[in-house]
Amino acid sequence: MSESPVANLLNRYIPKPPVGLREDDLAQANQHLLEALSRNKREGLLLAVRARWAALAVIAVLILVLNFSWEILYYEVLLGGFALIGWAQLRVGRVTQSRRELALIFCDLALMTFVMVVPNPFYHKVWPMAFQYQLGEFSYFYVLLAGATMAYSWRTIVAFGTWTTGLWLVALLLVVLFGSEVPELSEKLAVAFVGYERMLDFIDPNNPQVPARVQEVVIFLIVVGILALNGQRANQLLIRQADVAQERANLARHFPPNIVDQMAGRNQPLGAVRSQVVAVMFVDIVGFTALAERSAAEEVVALLRAFHMRMEHAVFDHHGTLDKFLGDGLMATFGNPDPSARDAGNSLRCGRAMLAAMELWNREREDAGAEPIRISIGIHHGTVVLGDIGSERRLEYAVLGDTVNVASRLEELTRSLNVRIAMSEELAGAIRGEADPDAGTLLSDLDNRGPQAVRGRDKPINVWTFK
Repeated sequence: MSESPVANLLNRYIPKPPVGLREDDLAQANQHLLEALSRNKREGLLLAVRARWAALAVIAVLILVLNFSWEILYYEVLLGGFALIGWAQLRVGRVTQSRRELALIFCDLALMTFVMVVPNPFYHKVWPMAFQYQLGEFSYFYVLLAGATMAYSWRTIVAFGTWTTGLWLVALLLVVLFGSEVPELSEKLAVAFVGYERMLDFIDPNNPQVPARVQEVVIFLIVVGILALNGQRANQLLIRQADVAQERANLARHFPPNIVDQMAGRNQPLGAVRSQVVAVMFVDIVGFTALAERSAAEEVVALLRAFHMRMEHAVFDHHGTLDKFLGDGLMATFGNPDPSARDAGNSLRCGRAMLAAMELWNREREDAGAEPIRISIGIHHGTVVLGDIGSERRLEYAVLGDTVNVASRLEELTRSLNVRIAMSEELAGAIRGEADPDAGTLLSDLDNRGPQAVRGRDKPINVWTFK
């Protein structure tokens, strides 16, 4: 199966984690994954605690209805303890490994084991400890297990199952060795069930029925294993979804949001080499070298970030593609990856929007006592080559060809012509040929400077300019 265009273009932008990394390590490497895991953990834990409280309420009512007595209030208090543990788990729960959270899980299981194994001290009759095992109380562990699957990772589910069976078997050993008994009950049953020794083993209240207990824990571990595998699959799905979100976020750094949505639904690989007609724009800060020499390094970086942000908005607002930042400049294309009917006009509109954004920013800079910044823009229209270039270890999606070179030379030409925009006759002709009612207005205030010598070209290029 071929990769999606999003994955095809951005595999090179996303560092792949080494094999064997835990989800916690991935969360530190991928902000989208961290957010996805955090959201999933919080929602799952909240749902698990609410389900726990609902289950505890049902159990509290059930034991009162089935065994109404003052002694049963002992179990009602213990149910309150389970509710408090759930509340504490909600407070300390987080994505990364938490010892407090693991300690609360262990307290949960230890309290459940205590409730099941130790007879009610307020019960007025003597009760053999082994008889607790015959009441089918182990099934309550499945309630805790079900809640855990909604809130914890598959590794924690495995630990949950291990701790549960370990506590249960330790309690069984203690009951066998030290548990209280009522011998006369066994003696009376032995007389009543003479010849039915096997049946006697099942009903003897002093017999903990070790084989049945072992069967319980084996079945429990099988269920735990199945749920852990399902949890692992769910985590992998979450990681893949987070990777897609990371891919789309990285893609959105190069293309406007509407283009990202279109590209995500494409079936063709984006990196396939092809020829295409596009408008190419180069933008540069005039006199940046001298400006940088007069400024501190921090000020230069802050200036470039503010400049790039404004230029990026202009490109995306006019359906352009931000090919790359070039230090104090940038390269953008219009009609990439898919051409439209207004690419040429959009490129010139974008240039005008950039100049307007710079005028507004310069007023803010002058009010703050900073010197104004001037930019130069070169735009050309023609055929380019699109596709991946580089080696197997490092690929880059590139726009290549004479059209790119000419656009760059036109940007350089703005200095000698003392203009802010220099564009080719090819672009002007493409604008006129578009079904754009504003084409005439768009070109009305541009000056035709006639043929101009361009570095690297044998023949002059007819140039249009805007001051």
